Order: sequence, then C-alpha cells, then structure tokens
Amino acid sequence: MESRRLSITLISVVCLLGLCNAIESPEYTVVHSESEFEIRLYRQSSWMSAPVRDISFEKATRNGYHRLFQYIQGANLNFSRLSMTVPVLTSIVPGAGPLHSSAYFVRFYLPVKFQANPPSPLPELNLKSVAWDGHCVAVRKFSGFARDGNIVKEAEKLATSLSRSPWANHTSSESGYAYSIAQYSSPFKFIGRVNEVWVDIDKSGEGCKSSGVAAY
Repeated sequence: MESRRLSITLISVVCLLGLCNAIESPEYTVVHSESEFEIRLYRQSSWMSAPVRDISFEKATRNGYHRLFQYIQGANLNFSRLSMTVPVLTSIVPGAGPLHSSAYFVRFYLPVKFQANPPSPLPELNLKSVAWDGHCVAVRKFSGFARDGNIVKEAEKLATSLSRSPWANHTSSESGYAYSIAQYSSPFKFIGRVNEVWVDIDKSGEGCKSSGVAAY
C-alpha cells in the first residue's frame, strides 16, 4: 500500500513540475520577438504563492513546491483538489546572498476554475493567493535543469539582450523581484527541458500592448 501511495505521489509530482496532457498555463500575447528573448503581455491572473527564506534557489523551490503540492492535493479549507498547471514560478527577491537573493516566492498558477475564488489554504502551509494585473514580461528560454549554478548567468544574458533593445530602460521594479525562473518540465525529463527567465517590463515599455503577433 505504501509503495502504491508513493507511485501516485510521484506521478502527481511529474504532472505538476512536468507536462501532463492539457495542462493549463497563464494566457499571454507575444508583442515582440527576437532571437534571444521575447516580450509577452500576460493577462490578469491569480496565483498561489509560497514565501521561502533560503540561500539556495533549488532548496527554496523544493520547499515552496512541497507546500503548494499539499495545497492542490486537498490541504485547503474546502478540501478541493486542483488540476496541475505550469509553470512552477520561483521569483527571486534582491538581497545580499551569493545568488543575489535573500528570499523567494514559489508560485502555482491557479486553474481557470479557481481563478476567481481559490480555496483558502490551511494556515500551517503559509500560502497566500496573489492577483496579478495584466503586465508585460521579458522572457529568455533556456534548456537543462535550473540550478543554483546557472540561473544568475541566464538572468544576466537576458539583461544584456534587453540593454541592446528598445526595452533597455523599461525593466520594472514595482514587483519587488529581481527576476523569476519558470520551470515547465518534469524532474524526470532529461532531454528537451524547458525553462525561462522572466523580468517585468513597466507599462511605458516600448510596444507593451497587444499587437496581435501571437496569442497563447
């Protein structure tokens, strides 16, 4: 019985951090695209957020994800089970740590069914529902695993690309996050992994509005 429970849990983990069929994700429109990055306009959306204090991005993501996983499996006041979504988004708060961070927020995109009225998490999970207004994000894709050793480099590459673009002076500090790492792939997937670095763009950013380029 214990091994069966473990198998079910592993499958659920694969679905949440990986890609089961028909997984929901936040909707956006691509307003600008270059070889090294693109600018997306995300629609208004709701997320469940887990604050974590840790030096390590990897440990923080695991800690926050574990609490979010309990929440979607029914650890909420409604005992509701929520469908899997992607990405798992870890936002990095600027600080003095070796990874340019002192704290993190790990986030789970709420399924459309629960966007307007998400179940309240159990208090001991220390989770909070967060509503995001529509906003623009600069995105750089990268493969492999998102690790402590490579996320800063990927964020720096995005910053360099932006510095040579019309968005050079339009990164936003309103959110309070240096950048975010979006993970789409299962931890058991070793080839063709998909990750992204996200940096918020302020509302005055060049062309930061829907242009009908592509909608997702």
